Amino acid sequence: MLPGRLPALPDCSLRVSLVGAATALVLGGSMPALAQQGAAPGVETAIEPVQTPEPGDDEEQGFPLIDDSILAAQDADGSPREIAFEASELRYDQDTDTITAAGDVILRSGDQSVRADAVTWNRMTGEIVATGSIRLVDENGNQLFTDRLVLTDELEAGAMDNLLLAFRQGGRLAALEAARTANGDIELTRAVYSSCAVTDANGCDKSPSWRVTAERVYYDQETARIRFRGAYLELFGARILPLPGLTVRADGGPSSGFFIPDIGLTASNGIEITDSYYWRLADNRDLTLSGYIYTEAAPMISGQYRHLTGNGAFQVTAYATYGSRIPLNSTQVTSEKDVRGYFFANGRFQLDENWTAQGSIRYASDRTFLRRYDISREDRIRSVVELRRQDENSYVSIAGWGTQALLVSTDQGQVPLALPLIDARYRLEDPVLGGQVELQANTLAITRADGQDTQRAFARARWDMRRITPMGQEITLTGLVRGDIYHSDENLLTSVDLYRGEEGWQTRGVATAALDIKWPFIGEFLGGSQILTPRVQFVASPEIRNLDIPNEDARAIDLEDSNLFALNRFPGYDRVEDGVRMTYGVDWQATFPGWRLETSVGQSYRLNDAFDLFPDGTGLNEQWSDFVGRTEVRYRDFLKFTHRFRLDKDNLAVRRNEVDATVGTDRTYVELGYLQLNRDIDFTLEDLQDREEIRLAGRVAFARYWSVFGSAVVNLTDRNEDPLLQADGFEPLRTRLGIAYADDCLEFGFTWRRDYIQLADAQSGSSFRIYFNLRNLGFN
Repeated sequence: MLPGRLPALPDCSLRVSLVGAATALVLGGSMPALAQQGAAPGVETAIEPVQTPEPGDDEEQGFPLIDDSILAAQDADGSPREIAFEASELRYDQDTDTITAAGDVILRSGDQSVRADAVTWNRMTGEIVATGSIRLVDENGNQLFTDRLVLTDELEAGAMDNLLLAFRQGGRLAALEAARTANGDIELTRAVYSSCAVTDANGCDKSPSWRVTAERVYYDQETARIRFRGAYLELFGARILPLPGLTVRADGGPSSGFFIPDIGLTASNGIEITDSYYWRLADNRDLTLSGYIYTEAAPMISGQYRHLTGNGAFQVTAYATYGSRIPLNSTQVTSEKDVRGYFFANGRFQLDENWTAQGSIRYASDRTFLRRYDISREDRIRSVVELRRQDENSYVSIAGWGTQALLVSTDQGQVPLALPLIDARYRLEDPVLGGQVELQANTLAITRADGQDTQRAFARARWDMRRITPMGQEITLTGLVRGDIYHSDENLLTSVDLYRGEEGWQTRGVATAALDIKWPFIGEFLGGSQILTPRVQFVASPEIRNLDIPNEDARAIDLEDSNLFALNRFPGYDRVEDGVRMTYGVDWQATFPGWRLETSVGQSYRLNDAFDLFPDGTGLNEQWSDFVGRTEVRYRDFLKFTHRFRLDKDNLAVRRNEVDATVGTDRTYVELGYLQLNRDIDFTLEDLQDREEIRLAGRVAFARYWSVFGSAVVNLTDRNEDPLLQADGFEPLRTRLGIAYADDCLEFGFTWRRDYIQLADAQSGSSFRIYFNLRNLGFN
């Protein structure tokens, strides 16, 4: 084997890989168990059975096969040791006191095994030599391939020639020579390491896309680390980068050390250079420290701490810098410099079989920090803590929610804090009047620094009975009763009348009865099957004091296919749909070879209007609702198309038009997303804004491992749809284009991105970034 060349494994099924040098343990542990059978001082040996042919037997019968024989020995402390072996021939030379096993030799001890063409044991010198095509497998599945393996009877030193270590965790280490020192460490000479496969799918040899070459490689038995000396990284056969001090963990886990720097260019910060140090504190704890240098901004640091405990895990991340900033809705840099940063912590703990504690805390120093440093593009960030208990029939959640406004002009004093939010549910085990009963209790407190405060509590009982008639109809009867109590103050600080409610204490009773009927019809269709399911639902509730109650959680109301048949089409608890209504619709599903089609459409009719309950533009504010529906088409894993729509009941104008489509394979595909909301209203609420947007993304693979990719988000909203916008109906928000290479062990690429929206100190303009990743080596 030439230096630096990784040989193909002799059997494709043996292409198991190792990360680091875990198979150095093979030399320090496995071979002793298999080879400590020499006539060392204090060791008695015996071979059972030894079949010695009589003169002439080999001519008539040939040498007998030694199969499943036992090589028995006793260590100096008297402990027994047994090794099973198989061989075609077994010879003993009295002159040299040498035992030779030849022909498909197999030695086994527990989960360890050695295969070789021949094994010779010199009882006088204690030397054990295996020759030929040697394959050693340790108890962890790591494999050693070599031409010649030499060990003394005391196993204080060993040597190998032309070896390959195939580690189970993902890597291969080849060398011209290797020796085991007296303290058990392994030293390899002129070695090469890679996690890339060295054969293709057809079993043909191929060169790895990357490898690390080194003059010396050391495995430290005490620390279980592999250290490289004189190491270089090679890409596609070209030496490109020295790797001084490179260390790899033997078990494939992470090791402390520096990452390769990340380089980029952005419009907000100029040239960026980022590097990180990973600190492995323990097997269950680590810390990553990062530094960021910019040409157009002050330096920044960050840290991430992760901890895995016996019943859960948590992580804490923080960013910090010191510099000037531009306030939201301004273009002028502040004269004062501030400490800017971001804090994020989350975790989850399983306290026992039923109780879980989890949470996520997020806080940014100012509204534009996350956007400027491209950490997040969210316009709000949310924090939550929760204690939950759940079993087969009950559920209890005690939670708190907080929101921080970022890229919106909302006054932070008007942003609510929900603490506590308690929700408890219990399902009765035994049916009541043939139906299932669920009980619920809920309480919520909303607090604002400069706005309306609201507290509520309610109790609810719901009964559901489902039956299938002899003719195949599915009939569901539902009954629901609920009692509410609310308290609110500072109601006039809420600018929208529909959301305020009456100040002080308010009570409300809710009762609902519903009948839901489905009647599926099944038949053949184009060599497959189809199901046509008409559906009708009747819901009745007495008049409810809705507008006297503050609306905190039921504001974003919009009729769509997902809530058409809901008992309450408001998204929360603070608004309840009353009156009597009928909802009808039809579902159709067809399945035939390779294809699956689903579509549904429906409408509802109210016996009374709801002008005072549903705002204009929701599709529910008149007696007849708009038409809503959904269509989904799938063809194998190649095509997925989903269309959701809402049509005006009077003129069939499109009020909601939403398309999501994906065409292609995992490597070459096109994704399309389109949304149009045209509610035809003269005023705009924050929760009922019109907009039109298109999203495109795609990837085209070529030359086996290469691909080009891109994406774009374009705002198509014009001033007719939103008078507050200055857009002309075509406003790109951001675009991205890149090229990438990816094989089984190497990824790198170049990405260009352009942001068209300037928001405070998050500047519009182009950004460039190069990424690089060697799998199983920790570079990224």
